[in-house]
Amino acid sequence: MEIRKITGDNFQTEVTEADRPVLLEFYADWCTPCKAQLPVLMQAAEEACDVKFCKINIDEDPQLAERFGVTHVPTMLVMNKEKVFRTIRGFHPLEEILTYLEM
Repeated sequence: MEIRKITGDNFQTEVTEADRPVLLEFYADWCTPCKAQLPVLMQAAEEACDVKFCKINIDEDPQLAERFGVTHVPTMLVMNKEKVFRTIRGFHPLEEILTYLEM
């Protein structure tokens, strides 16, 4: 399962208009915990097929980080349309990610 890269240009289509809940990770290329989180999210995407996995690079799209009040990376939001159900900060193992996705 792929993790879609989100920008200001495709946020509306990929996240707001998604037909299922979205886990949206805010990351930075220089962030060591973000690099460690990526394979965990890829595994979670394989196991949680009913959730769309997306990521936003805060250095490339800082306005989206500001919009959601993201000040630390990695930060993950579990969303449905524009509503944020959970905010998850820092590195988390697979089991925790899957638990956070239960709605």
